[in-house]
Amino acid sequence: MSDRVLRETYLPPYKAALEAGFEGVDMTGFNEAIQAARNADVVIMALGEAQYQSGEAASRSDIGLPGSQQKLLEKIHALGKPVIVVVMAGRPLSLPWMDDNIPAIINAWHLGIKAGQAIAEVIFGDHIPSGKLTMTFPRNVGQVPIFYNMKNTGRPFQTGNKFTSKYLDVPNEPLYPFGYGLSYTTFDYSDISLSAQEVTKNDTLKVQVNITNSGSYEGKEVVQLYVRDLVGSVTRPVKELKRFRKINLKPGQSEVVNFDLSYEDLCFYTRDMSFKAEPGKFKVFVGPNSRDGLESDFALKLTENLN
Repeated sequence: MSDRVLRETYLPPYKAALEAGFEGVDMTGFNEAIQAARNADVVIMALGEAQYQSGEAASRSDIGLPGSQQKLLEKIHALGKPVIVVVMAGRPLSLPWMDDNIPAIINAWHLGIKAGQAIAEVIFGDHIPSGKLTMTFPRNVGQVPIFYNMKNTGRPFQTGNKFTSKYLDVPNEPLYPFGYGLSYTTFDYSDISLSAQEVTKNDTLKVQVNITNSGSYEGKEVVQLYVRDLVGSVTRPVKELKRFRKINLKPGQSEVVNFDLSYEDLCFYTRDMSFKAEPGKFKVFVGPNSRDGLESDFALKLTENLN
């Protein structure tokens, strides 16, 4: 059976989405798609960008779902059926409504010829997802540019203080932070510890944390370590990814994960353009993404003076 016959015979919602298109407000085929969803136990919707809407010379001023896809999604959701959305796009999209209303979202990007098999294995639980985002997802286009290793502002956000860096209509935080990704199981982080509270240029700081699979399924977790230099001769990022490690845990299983940090991991291009670390206080974060997790403190002590 040809792909065309297969789509038109068994996948009327797919056909409706094609007819609706990726541009404009055409709602042709919506009734057919809604009726097919009404007769289904679970609805899987493939939404996102067309190939030509990503890549070189393909900027968009609105990074929500293009065309009439959002309207179709809301109408299908109104049926009260369980909905799984597979988002296919070449950029982070703004998906606040979807995040609030859809229980299962798979961000598949624009994959290759094995995309169908890979997505199906995730949906049916044959594969437990463990991927983490390598890009930050904004709540809306007004937050762009947004990235995890930003510089601190002169007036960091403070609750109750109007004259600090914030938005009036949305939180400062992204919808999905760098390093974010869910699984069919859950992981708990506990007992972060450092081998020393003060290190020198020749020391290796050992960071240790305990990870427990607190869910019902075996799964893989990408444990991430970030560092923040609190004071520098030039402005420093609020966080920098320095280490990560993927571990596999069965339900109820725990593992102690160890990371080593050296002097070189703390170096940056200073005010005089020398690549070196400067003495002072640092924070270390370990967690499942750049937003969540545990933190601790240490200090770097050097005998040399800064010029």
